[in-house]
Amino acid sequence: MKKIIPFILNLIPRTYLIRLSYLFMPVNALFYKGINVECPVCNRHFKRFMPYGYTNVRDNVLCPRCLSLERHRLLWLYLKNRRAFFKNRLKVLHIAPEQCFYKKFRKLKNLDYTTADLESPLADIKLDVQRIPLPDNEFDMVICNHVLEHVEDDFKAMHEILRILKPDGTAILQVPMIMERKNTYEDPLITDPAERLKHFYQKDHFRIYGADFPERAKKAGFRIIENNYLDEIAPDLKERYRLPESEYMFGYRK
Repeated sequence: MKKIIPFILNLIPRTYLIRLSYLFMPVNALFYKGINVECPVCNRHFKRFMPYGYTNVRDNVLCPRCLSLERHRLLWLYLKNRRAFFKNRLKVLHIAPEQCFYKKFRKLKNLDYTTADLESPLADIKLDVQRIPLPDNEFDMVICNHVLEHVEDDFKAMHEILRILKPDGTAILQVPMIMERKNTYEDPLITDPAERLKHFYQKDHFRIYGADFPERAKKAGFRIIENNYLDEIAPDLKERYRLPESEYMFGYRK
């Protein structure tokens, strides 16, 4: 049964799966009622988070109420505590917007908020991040969370993000990283989805990022403006929020 359910879920288009998940959110929240873990995105407490994943299922990571994952909760805390995201007037481009953020960010009156995606019908603009059809120096912030590993040429994508940022603009460039790897592993000859799954842990990934990702961003032209935000969070809060130990959160600036 543990293998059958993820297999069935994998056959359902992502858009419909998200809609189905939202229908069951009130039931999920009731079933997981408790105080052991906390989601800072929706400000709810639970006895534990839900499992998540198709091939490598992670336990205790998915918020039953807003469907945030570890990386989403980390990003939320970063924007709340290190950026003036909720106060300053900012023009923001959100690439591949996450469901747990979409409505919340849209309601912020201080933001001129635009969403973009290659496929999602919810996005304001349909675009390929490697070829962004927008003017230079247009945005104060670009949020690009767990997108670059899905992109064939991530340097081209980062150059495009840099181009559309205003001078001194900020980019959120989160990616899954394996810190034990010194260098990013990629091979353009691996094109078969099954082989990508085996080599890159997901059939639509082009690479596995290692500890060199910040250097890759610097080579693309970005400046790293802060230390890893995750290092500033107390261990007990990391566990309470179920934050990702292997995900670095830097500020990248034009």
